[in-house]
Amino acid sequence: MRTSSHWIRPAVAAVAAVTLAGCGLGDPNATDDAGAVGGGGVKGKVSLQTWALKPKFTAYMEGVIDAFEKEHPGVDVEWLDQPGDGYSEKVLSQAAGGSLPDVVNLPPDFALPLVRQNMLLDVAGADPKLDADYVEGGTAAYRFAGHDGTYGYPWYLNTDVNYWNSTLLARYGLDPKKPPATLDELIGAARTVKEKSGGSVYLMSRKPGLMDFANAGVKLMSDDGRTFTFNTPEAAAVLDTYRGAFKEGLLPKDVLTETYAGNTKLFSSGTAAWTTAGGNYITSLATDNPSLAPKVVSSPAMGTPPLYVQGLSVSKATKNRATALALARWVTNAENQAAFAHLTSIFPSTKASASDAFFSKSDGTNAGDAKVTAFASLAKARMLEPVQANEAVKTVINQQIALALNGQAGSREALDTAVERANQMLQD
Repeated sequence: MRTSSHWIRPAVAAVAAVTLAGCGLGDPNATDDAGAVGGGGVKGKVSLQTWALKPKFTAYMEGVIDAFEKEHPGVDVEWLDQPGDGYSEKVLSQAAGGSLPDVVNLPPDFALPLVRQNMLLDVAGADPKLDADYVEGGTAAYRFAGHDGTYGYPWYLNTDVNYWNSTLLARYGLDPKKPPATLDELIGAARTVKEKSGGSVYLMSRKPGLMDFANAGVKLMSDDGRTFTFNTPEAAAVLDTYRGAFKEGLLPKDVLTETYAGNTKLFSSGTAAWTTAGGNYITSLATDNPSLAPKVVSSPAMGTPPLYVQGLSVSKATKNRATALALARWVTNAENQAAFAHLTSIFPSTKASASDAFFSKSDGTNAGDAKVTAFASLAKARMLEPVQANEAVKTVINQQIALALNGQAGSREALDTAVERANQMLQD
């Protein structure tokens, strides 16, 4: 769940959608900053495109759409759903062919190419209550360097939580009730685990990345979003710290290879005592390793929690602007998001959801505690990786990080090379 292309697709049951109240849209006849003019009241035909929601989400989405049409007699919503594979390419093809739906499900990295082509509506300019009603991290995810405006309603969210194997922590002299909260504390605890386990168990089991640089205060990109800028002394210091830990044997040797199983898998197998994952990880762990799940305790992510976002954008070319905006608002309003999130492993993006006890109060289980930890983190969670860092770019960056950690390149040298190659990829 670290990238938009690997987002959750949980099954849901039918849910009754609720009445849209006080949606707070601006004057639909007003002219926005780019000169687009709304088409009057909420009426007529409008298209909504989602990403791989059928058939598991069919009943839920049909309920939301039916309620919207009932609230606005005369409105006809055409629901389109595209398969998971090749969705980004499908959206770009629609945009190039002039057939982009009125409202379209776009994570921020899919939205950026369309923003660059001036194909998406600045919804903040059209909806003055946007920032007041949605969490800051969600709306910030749809604001792009070098472009004025906000280009999507945040729909559903997730973040990472720290998970600890309490049995292993206690066995090796650590307090499960006070797990490490900083990188220095983590390394100290990892050293203790290594010494007392004889090297059979690891605490740390992942190499650093862009999110670690961001949490160290490193500016990852230029203000105009055109160049990476993370080759700084602060980022080099992060790599130096991890290189020292790797040299000490505090991380698995294969953590730098492309065949590395991943820290979550090592955690599930009991080889590692710490991992990070989404707010509902313990629930899924109970299926994969039912004996381990009850032993897991959670704590907030170190530093700024990462934010993973899905949203709804509005085509700037829509001929039914007022209805498209109202529909995007409807699907993402607090009631409909809560109904969705009550049945799935995601969290709503509206500020009003903060008072929902389902998210804010634990049922006393460790899974319930983790869910509350994750939900409370959303208020300050942010997208830590720039959307320009696609999988190809991150592969290049990770290769240079690996060279730095195993001593084949200096930290600053590796970062300089990573930035140079990543920037070249942006130009290609």
